[in-house]
Amino acid sequence: MERAKKGLKGIVDGVSKMELNDAKRKGKRFRERLAKQQATGESLPHAKAGLIVSEQLDNALKQDIEFDLEKDQEQCRFGLPGEDEIIVPRPRVAVKRVTEIFDNPVFFGPNGPKASAVRQGSLGDCWFLAALSAIATVDSGALLRKLCVAHNEEVGVYGFIFFRDCYWQSVIVDDFLLWSMPKFDELKEEEKRLYHYNRENYHNVVEKSGQGLLYARSGTVGETWVPLIEKAYAKLHGDYASLDGGFLADAIEDLTGGVATSFQTADLLSQDKFWRNELQHNELHMRLFGVSLDLDETHSQRSDLQIQGLLPGHAYSVMRVHECRGKRFVVVRNPWGESEWTGAWGDGSKEWTNEWLSALPELGHSFGNDGQFLMEYKDFLTVFSQIDRATIFDPSWSMSWYWISISPQPLTRLWLYGDIQFHLSVDRDTPAVLVLSQIDTRYFRNMQDTEWHLDFIVHRIENSALSKPLATSGISLGSRRSVSCELTLEEGEYVILPRIEAAYSFITRKRNRVLKEMSMSWARVLPQSDDEEEKMEEDVAETDLPTITRQPSFFSSETPEDEENSENNEDEKQDEEVQESKSEGGDAPPATQGYIQVTTPPLFLGMRVYTQNGAVAKVFGRAMDY
Repeated sequence: MERAKKGLKGIVDGVSKMELNDAKRKGKRFRERLAKQQATGESLPHAKAGLIVSEQLDNALKQDIEFDLEKDQEQCRFGLPGEDEIIVPRPRVAVKRVTEIFDNPVFFGPNGPKASAVRQGSLGDCWFLAALSAIATVDSGALLRKLCVAHNEEVGVYGFIFFRDCYWQSVIVDDFLLWSMPKFDELKEEEKRLYHYNRENYHNVVEKSGQGLLYARSGTVGETWVPLIEKAYAKLHGDYASLDGGFLADAIEDLTGGVATSFQTADLLSQDKFWRNELQHNELHMRLFGVSLDLDETHSQRSDLQIQGLLPGHAYSVMRVHECRGKRFVVVRNPWGESEWTGAWGDGSKEWTNEWLSALPELGHSFGNDGQFLMEYKDFLTVFSQIDRATIFDPSWSMSWYWISISPQPLTRLWLYGDIQFHLSVDRDTPAVLVLSQIDTRYFRNMQDTEWHLDFIVHRIENSALSKPLATSGISLGSRRSVSCELTLEEGEYVILPRIEAAYSFITRKRNRVLKEMSMSWARVLPQSDDEEEKMEEDVAETDLPTITRQPSFFSSETPEDEENSENNEDEKQDEEVQESKSEGGDAPPATQGYIQVTTPPLFLGMRVYTQNGAVAKVFGRAMDY
């Protein structure tokens, strides 16, 4: 706590006028860059797509050499291998252009983008597709249209924008898609019989319907926005495999530039208040919701069991809510486009008496295996264990941000409030949303074995001192990318104090390797003869070791300088004891001073500050060196 107080005193008293002026200049440049990004974010893909169209030769279609499914399918599909993964050649699948799949392809159908059109393929990206379904419900698809900013079916070029690491980034793709269905001549005899041995029947039923697409597709025949936006998102992250598994909250942030939070249904203080203030007014407050459920594997030892038609670990979209005849209902959708809730009020359940069947038009619901179903609110909160809520910002909001780099530290080092600090100033009273986030490293996740837990507290600076905490964030555990809080800021200056915790995710091979290397490291600090030490150094030089450091205890009340001097004195004393012991012919004492630790990888942390109604926020940060 003493270290945290010293850090706080430094941020309050030690920020010079030069630092403040520099921060103001940086804040101005950041705001100018943000304004430019917001002003051109949608037009940039338009310009790129238009340029590509104008440069096409006669009778030549666009082919994306950066994400080439035809010539570089292995890298586009599977990407970077994990450390335990044995690289073997994987079978290719067919690649077709949109115009080869559909007779009359259109980007959006005649009724525009619909949530009911989203169909998941063989890729485990339900989290992304559930977010896509939820976004399609906003303002009759207008929000989704802003992401799909340019397309030309004739040339085969499409432009999209995504919000990533505080910036709107443009992604341009061609119209090649992966195809999983065999050609008619490759069918088995019994399969050909299903189509009456008619090639045209097979062509119309399977090929031209789009059912043969390997990954996501639209349920509307000829509509292409679903597989193409999925392809663009895969390109943004390096490959399709990077989309296999994730959090709906992250996808909503990437698609909207909003802020998403996750919480457990069991933690709701008032279910009635959540219904009235959140779910009922989701469109008014521009909020989107997604849900998922966990399964207690301690009893079943299986994670593939369904709970009345619902799958654990699978993401579902909340489409809308209704109050009807004294009951509360939630409309939920499975991105598969099938496999629905079979409990109370599921399609065809016993609750649907003649009286309630007449209420179907009022509820805007119809029976059918389309992935959309009704649940009573109390069942909704009982069955689903987690809710993801995203807040989307309208033009009255603006954003400021600042990124800092955290240097590697010993894995078991205790991070305290004050080790990392962000300084914030606002020029007027304003509602605000503060977001602490890690940089998006989804593409490299197979190469990482460290996850970070995040949280932060907010103080106001009053008379060169810190107030009591004004607000605290939730805790972002494991691979969650961000954590946030909402509050009202008065004109003035504030300090935001993040706290981080590294948690290694060991797989067997990594654990064994690290333990082996740790034992070798301990062997290095034991006294050796000159010949043995030289041989050990040669062996270690040939081994790919992680960074190893000797770290004195940080629980001491001494300053870092005192600890360093003390350690040096102890080392000298130990060397003298070793030499004395050797000269007397005795055994060398074991090395007991200090301990060996593996360091964490560098971490990039960003603080985003959203303010409203013209309030100007300036933020900068630093990490303390110890």
